[in-house]
Amino acid sequence: MRSLWRFSGTILSMCVSSTLAFGQVEVDPDLPDYRPTTGVSGSLKSIGSDTMNNEMALWAEGFQRFYPNVKIEIEGKGSSTAPPALVAGTSQFGPMSRPMKEAEIASFEQKYGYKPTALPTSIDMLAVYVNKDNPIEGLSLPQVDAIFSKTRKGGYPKDIRTWGDAGLTGAWARQPISLYGRNSASGTYGFFKEHALFGGDFKDEVKEQPGSSSVVQGCARDRFGIGYSGIGYKTADVRAVPLAAEEGEPFVEATPENAYSGEYPLARFLYLYVNVKPGEELDPLRREFIKYIYSKQGQADVIKDGYYPVPAAIAREALESVGIKPSF
Repeated sequence: MRSLWRFSGTILSMCVSSTLAFGQVEVDPDLPDYRPTTGVSGSLKSIGSDTMNNEMALWAEGFQRFYPNVKIEIEGKGSSTAPPALVAGTSQFGPMSRPMKEAEIASFEQKYGYKPTALPTSIDMLAVYVNKDNPIEGLSLPQVDAIFSKTRKGGYPKDIRTWGDAGLTGAWARQPISLYGRNSASGTYGFFKEHALFGGDFKDEVKEQPGSSSVVQGCARDRFGIGYSGIGYKTADVRAVPLAAEEGEPFVEATPENAYSGEYPLARFLYLYVNVKPGEELDPLRREFIKYIYSKQGQADVIKDGYYPVPAAIAREALESVGIKPSF
């Protein structure tokens, strides 16, 4: 089991049956319905991940149905914008599609004397997208590295520049591969660099896009394009390429079952970071917003946005980590 799926000792794959029913993703029935309370007012600001921008908007809309006077502002320019905003106190929530780096945690701890709290809110698969007409059967991560990286730390023996280099024949073989990616402020950029490029450097030819949807649109328009983005941005005009962690291993499709089991090599949690001083209670507004996220309604919003909900066991640990006693 990949260590990616460990959160405070909970192993995600143990909870798969709670969230998969007949091959379809469903909210864990053990999660509670959200019930509004009194004394909730004010405003919230979220600064961070573009990948989670729509998800945050859905949570905000759902929460505001219970509290129409609460104001929520969401800014999604990339995960790297979340830690400075939390340190400066200009946001209450920092959505990130990757874990904070050691330097980011250290900066927060230097100011506040304790670490920020990471809440795993949902599950994503970082997909490698190609045009819907592309017949590629699958790619290994070393091949993905050889396509996108100039350093090839994954160990693939040669650079991959054309679709023929990647294994296609006929009319596709001579076609050059057109690369689409995210900018360096993106958590998706950082996650892909670490896990698909093995910490290596991107090729200079990668067309950096300002958002996840732009990457997908690039691959939809460009018949010979390839890019990477969260599974929630998949459209009918692109394919998510099955991936293998190593050369010679079977290709694994980007399906919910393979995300929950950990078999898909680029599965990840989507995090919400929050400033919580140990031993102190959250203010009612932040407390209730977090409770909404881990309710049936909040996790239904996750599915609506194309991502996968967390099981009740992980929701329970997340709530306890910020001093909220779960009701389930």
